[in-house]
Amino acid sequence: MKYFIVAGEASGDLHASNLMIALKEGDWEAEFRFFGGDLMRQAGGQLVKHYREMAYMGVVPVLLHLPTILRNMRICRKAIRDFRPDAVILVDYPGFNLKIAKYVKTALQLPVYYYISPKIWAWKTYRIRLFRRHVDRMFCIFPFERAFFQKLNYPVDYVGNPSVDAVAAYREQASRGEDSFVRANGLTEQPLLALLAGSRRQEIGKNLPVMLAAASSFPDHQCVIAGAPGLERQDYEPYLNGKAIPVIFGQTYAILEHSHAALVTSGTATLETALFRVPQVVCYYFWGGKAVNFIFRHFFHIPYISLVNLIAGREIVRELFGAEFMCERIRSELERILYNAAGRNRMLKGYDEVIRALGQPGASQRTAELIAEALHRKNNTGD
Repeated sequence: MKYFIVAGEASGDLHASNLMIALKEGDWEAEFRFFGGDLMRQAGGQLVKHYREMAYMGVVPVLLHLPTILRNMRICRKAIRDFRPDAVILVDYPGFNLKIAKYVKTALQLPVYYYISPKIWAWKTYRIRLFRRHVDRMFCIFPFERAFFQKLNYPVDYVGNPSVDAVAAYREQASRGEDSFVRANGLTEQPLLALLAGSRRQEIGKNLPVMLAAASSFPDHQCVIAGAPGLERQDYEPYLNGKAIPVIFGQTYAILEHSHAALVTSGTATLETALFRVPQVVCYYFWGGKAVNFIFRHFFHIPYISLVNLIAGREIVRELFGAEFMCERIRSELERILYNAAGRNRMLKGYDEVIRALGQPGASQRTAELIAEALHRKNNTGD
């Protein structure tokens, strides 16, 4: 089988690479071309465009780079048309991928599978009509998504969560003792306080200075910044004020494995932190202060911004965003999870609920099997 895959961000690169490996396990002759990243390239196949040339966040950056985005879309359409795959697999990244889905279904009449649903359960529910028209099958990674889509009369498959897979694989293959990690990275013996400030430069520029200011009140802990894929230390230097704060790249799981607590920008990182059972404060800068909190309460369809709380259906971790994203609030919450044993234990018990709800590893394998079954049935029946 021939597959064209589109992943527009670092997380999509990771999850798509694992899916490619799983597809190859069932079909050694599987061929891939893709928009993605280095991990997908390592899994095998031809990289057409790197996600670093695609990932623009926010209205202004998108408008400024609109000619590039439109050019990338033309390149993607042509690459799919020339490759003539048996199926197109889209990974999250809805602004780009839903347009590709429409083209693939209307112009090429090829099967379209969507792995990792866009977060239309948060907002833009109207996009469901695009999935009905242009996506043959959706594979979801959060247990609450199945009920959400069922209410919209759009059946989906919950396949498990790839972060569960990734953490399980790390623990099996790469986990190492704390002493070894500390020595390898030139750290001290102080307990580690992990800072995960986002994956994009603009996120880091807004989140990291406030995180560092809050963390500076705890000199008995050592701050360690988890460097984002595709960035370098020089991207973090402007916010360190000349301090020798470690910025460690390619070892986020190792950092979490050995951390006592964490300050985390909302996203997949909040879930990964929970899977490592590290108490955390979720903190995310949004321009607009109180207006952001008002808009979230009245115009979004969800009560929380962090995946941990959404999966649990209640507050497990504290979320500080909008008007609540302040150094003093972060410092207060950090003190609570560092030194209040009862508070730490409540959070850890909440994490255990989330871990049970997510289920066992195997998301990539389940998705690969379902795609292979669907293609086999299509080829045999012509549906």
